[in-house]
Amino acid sequence: MLPREVLKKIRRIEITTSRLVDDVFSGEYHSSFRGRGMEFSEVREYIPGDDIRTIDWNVTARYNRPFVKVFREERELTVVIAVDLSASGLFGSGSAFRRDVSAELAALLAFAAIKNNDKVGLLMFTDRIEKFIPPRKGRRHVLRIVRDVLYYAPTGRKTSIANALDYLLNAIKKRSVIFMISDFFDKGFEDKLSIISSKHDFVAINVFDPIERAWPSSGLINLIDLETGTESTIDLYSKENRRRFALAATDRISKMRHYFLSHDIDYADINTREDYAEPLIRLFEKRARRLRR
Repeated sequence: MLPREVLKKIRRIEITTSRLVDDVFSGEYHSSFRGRGMEFSEVREYIPGDDIRTIDWNVTARYNRPFVKVFREERELTVVIAVDLSASGLFGSGSAFRRDVSAELAALLAFAAIKNNDKVGLLMFTDRIEKFIPPRKGRRHVLRIVRDVLYYAPTGRKTSIANALDYLLNAIKKRSVIFMISDFFDKGFEDKLSIISSKHDFVAINVFDPIERAWPSSGLINLIDLETGTESTIDLYSKENRRRFALAATDRISKMRHYFLSHDIDYADINTREDYAEPLIRLFEKRARRLRR
């Protein structure tokens, strides 16, 4: 049985994310992701204005009056949420660690999926595959996803996005929507990302802490790389050091965005110290406009 404080936190996240889904999120999610195509629904009599290309000639000949085929969108989707649980997620300059925000994003996307009667699954990864929950429907299934992404204790500390993508390529056979929630502090995953984005509808969600892009003038500080344990002392009174860190962060972000855009991969930046719903809504609205063209 789960401890009471764990149940309370899961319930709080369910209430918060469900309200977002109901109030502002559901329509954008629904209109942003198409089903697998059109499937035959029924045959009915022709009505003036119907597309003559949909006439069912066999039924028309049988009854000696025109009938048309009616199709409907096969709406049900399979959604997989891939969450990076590497140790860099345990960093936060505000009230929430990056991993906390990632968990709430995963919950929001999972509740949006079941609200639209889609299946949803979860992959948790570090430099190894930590856990995979196959896609299913239902509130209890989503609550299990929320619980695991909040409280699962990973065995790895480093990051291998390529390994996670390779696992998804083998585990998911039919075309799905894949959300990857990560800080993308990794290299060498571009080839796998190119392959998976050609087979699935891939969405990258980059979770960042604003201090990574603008270090404060705070004097000598000790830094620990959470993934490797490497320690270093840095003088942040130095304008040159702060400028160098800012340039490195800007360069990394610019290259990442360019790669996503050049490969038609949808992408959202989530600031751990700001409202995460707005960037997602903007992303989905952009997708919906593109699909309507």
